[in-house]
Amino acid sequence: MLTAILAIALLSAVFGLLLGYSAIRFHVEGDPIADQIDALLPQTQCGQCGYPGCRPYAEALARGEAEINLCAPGGAATVRALADLLGREAVAPDQAEKLPMVARIDPETCIGCTKCLQACPVDAIIGAPKQLHGVLEEACTGCELCLSPCPVSCISMHPIEHGIADWRWPAPDARQAA
Repeated sequence: MLTAILAIALLSAVFGLLLGYSAIRFHVEGDPIADQIDALLPQTQCGQCGYPGCRPYAEALARGEAEINLCAPGGAATVRALADLLGREAVAPDQAEKLPMVARIDPETCIGCTKCLQACPVDAIIGAPKQLHGVLEEACTGCELCLSPCPVSCISMHPIEHGIADWRWPAPDARQAA
């Protein structure tokens, strides 16, 4: 019994040392520019830019293979930050003509299948199996990834309603026009 424990301890120590050496010897440095770009992106992993997540989009930007205006959830502020970092000219966001949207679930139609929960990249949909689901509007990025998996089409997109609490002076459009 004692020899078995010692043998396992010795093997685990040898493999641990081997893994530690391999981690040091074969360490691959990440692209520091891609890391900086990734830090600027909203990390919604929505895929609206045409890439499967924020990190692949950041890597494509670092290689110069993508435009800086593809991130819809980031909006104009992210485009400006990316332009400053990369030394490019700030251009209007690609989805500028599209109003910011938020998902809403029809409570009369929802069957509680949880397929929309699985599809949401930012966990903005809450609920349980066989129960009514809801959307946390402040967390929803409007990526529309929850629409196609819904078997009963109970999810629809609505423009974000702005009230007095969202109002800022001066208005962002007025500053850009000046």
